Amino acid sequence: MTDRAGTGNEAWIRTIGPEQSEGWMAELYTALTGGRPLSHILGIQTLHPEALEAHYELYRTLMFGPSPLSRADRESIAVVVSAANGCFY
Repeated sequence: MTDRAGTGNEAWIRTIGPEQSEGWMAELYTALTGGRPLSHILGIQTLHPEALEAHYELYRTLMFGPSPLSRADRESIAVVVSAANGCFY
């Protein structure tokens, strides 16, 4: 398991960190993060790169796609839901 930022909320699911990734997963890490840490919610999907890529595309659509909600509204909703779930956002 890769420790992601030491928040105490690390996933108990085995994950693949950027230093262990190879091939398409390594390319996906670079494309998704640009060298920044991968978020926990995405990191738990590193054993299934196809799911990781699809989830990231869904996130991008929800947060940046056309919507009657402003970007600030969307971020606020994400923060409240994460807090209600006891998750770090």
